Amino acid sequence: MLEVKALSHAYGDCEVVRNLSFSLERGAICCLLGPSGCGKTTVLRAIAGFEPVTAGEIRLGGKQVSRPGMRVPPEARRIGMVFQDYALFPHLTVLGNVVFGLRALPRAEQSRRAMEFIESVGLAGLETKYPHELSGGQQQRVALARALAPQPELLLLDEPFSNLDVDLRERLSLEVRDIIKRTRTTAILVTHDQHEAFAIADEIGIMHRGAIEQWDTAYNLYHRPASRFVADFIGQGVLLPGEVMSTNRVGIELGVLNGNIPQSCEVGCHLCGKGCQVQVLLRPDDVVHDDASPLQAEVLHKAFRGAEILYTLRLASGRKVLALVPSHHDHSLGEHIGIRLDVDHVVTFPPEIAPAV
Repeated sequence: MLEVKALSHAYGDCEVVRNLSFSLERGAICCLLGPSGCGKTTVLRAIAGFEPVTAGEIRLGGKQVSRPGMRVPPEARRIGMVFQDYALFPHLTVLGNVVFGLRALPRAEQSRRAMEFIESVGLAGLETKYPHELSGGQQQRVALARALAPQPELLLLDEPFSNLDVDLRERLSLEVRDIIKRTRTTAILVTHDQHEAFAIADEIGIMHRGAIEQWDTAYNLYHRPASRFVADFIGQGVLLPGEVMSTNRVGIELGVLNGNIPQSCEVGCHLCGKGCQVQVLLRPDDVVHDDASPLQAEVLHKAFRGAEILYTLRLASGRKVLALVPSHHDHSLGEHIGIRLDVDHVVTFPPEIAPAV
């Protein structure tokens, strides 16, 4: 459905997207996820036709729509877009907003199609209301209905939940995914919020400094990050120094981990298993509270999360780890508790090299 090949874009001498490539199957939902300034919105605007490209190409349904010196206008791309601020027309009702993109259809068909999508986003009975009479969540649904009503080939969503409170954001993200899947629409979401990305997207591209660091499922991004940046950006965790003992064993302060040690451990040595120094990623769910364990750690901080408490623990060496513990285990700061490791995915990175002074 969509092919982005070796895409680059610059504002003057500032290159904000560099050699970026990905593709999207029809009916799939993907997400470009990354911190502010990483170039994700620029990519979305280039796909929509709002921005030219300085290198590479964009194809929609097999047809080239962007390359250096050529750009098919946005209105000819059959793309729907939901903007961050919704961009609703304040002087039009809900029905009027949704009908706006259907003016090429016969009048009776306009109203029928608009009402169909108003109902599909759960706003039946509100078609005569104006945007200022609606809540933020309802306005977001109007924007979604307006974008979907012309039945676009591709739907683009630019930070669509950023103006909503956390609870509404989580609920609506699941509802939006359901609506997009039900209408069999191909979609790209841009966000800096990993929880939105996990709730909506089938696949996620982690962007950093204008490039995609890893394109994968949410599960693999969390458990099998391809770089330090992805490991740090997705979820929480700490890196502990370790030593490779064999091709499937690595020792750290808390014990020996068994797993398929990645190629990265071979940095600085000729053959894996000869004492490579690595750093091992430990997620909060890798460290299990166990009163019977002889391995003890001191509680430094605690963050209550309802069903769970996220503990920051200090080891005997002074290094810190995180542990996610059921909240009925309520320990005091300064208390020593028993812990053990339960690591299914061993993730290692080469040691960081200090910059030359």
